[in-house]
Amino acid sequence: MPTISIRINNDLKKKMDELSYINWSEIIRMKIEEVIEEEERKKGRKKDLRRIKEASIKSYEYFSNYGGKKSEETIREWRDRNWQ
Repeated sequence: MPTISIRINNDLKKKMDELSYINWSEIIRMKIEEVIEEEERKKGRKKDLRRIKEASIKSYEYFSNYGGKKSEETIREWRDRNWQ
């Protein structure tokens, strides 16, 4: 398994030594995994945001050309159709 090194200041090292029962390597591994998972989720959200933006533009174009009617009129028509 690969090994990595980090530098910390003396105060932090002293505090870690006082809590020697904690497996600091495991804590660091868990935090690294957490950060990686969060970054991967962000990548997925960026894709979703792109798709949302595209859909928003398409829907705006569609509705702005919907017979020259105001959006309130269009919504009322759709609601009236669904209640019949």
